[in-house]
Amino acid sequence: MAPSCELELPDLGGREVTIAVENAYLPFNFIDQVTGEPAGWDYDVLNELGKRLNFVPVYIETSWDGMIVAVSQGEFDMAADGITITEERDEIVDFSLGYIQLQQRLLARAGEDRFTSAEEFAADESLIMGSQPGTTNYDLSVELVGAERVQAFDTFPIAVQALLNGDIDAVLMDDVAAQGYLGAEGDRLTLIGEPLTSEELGFIFPEGSELRDAINQGLASLAADGTLDEMFTKWFLEFDPASVGEESEEEA
Repeated sequence: MAPSCELELPDLGGREVTIAVENAYLPFNFIDQVTGEPAGWDYDVLNELGKRLNFVPVYIETSWDGMIVAVSQGEFDMAADGITITEERDEIVDFSLGYIQLQQRLLARAGEDRFTSAEEFAADESLIMGSQPGTTNYDLSVELVGAERVQAFDTFPIAVQALLNGDIDAVLMDDVAAQGYLGAEGDRLTLIGEPLTSEELGFIFPEGSELRDAINQGLASLAADGTLDEMFTKWFLEFDPASVGEESEEEA
């Protein structure tokens, strides 16, 4: 789809832009275990931005732990990993315009009858919650039940597997990511209770980066001509997580 004629976009001259991704946040970015290729919303959006703004995306897989600090220190030009916009993070990096609103939800095993809300979960001191350190999901988990009742996992896929195995009782995660697990394990998992927060996601850049303004203009272009809506539909409404293989992963 061609950029809107009403928006005159900057030309980045074919430069390479290094982009940190975790490849463990389905459906934002992941490795398709069937094809072995990277895929997801982040890849589609940034590849399209590369065409419109004339830059070459160079994706570099890195762990979530330390990603934000690495960008703040200039190790990458930007990062794309479903990163929630927070005041604390904004102190060390610059955020793009927000591109998706999401909510945090409790993911539990299907048939769960010990709790029907986060409040009931918190009241039962025998219950353990899983989450990934360094995420807003983890922070809220600690706020809800206390650090002693939150089990940390390196990635959300590992946390969800622990949930399926019965090692923990729930995982607090973003609703868009949770829908991916429901698509793959719909008969074994369920969302419980009302949304706990409403948050916005954005790309991050080193403070003062001139790249941010160009990306923001590109995002505005994608929004203006409906491309963002098309990509949202593709990855968050129509995408079948089971199609990428059993080992595909998820975050922030």
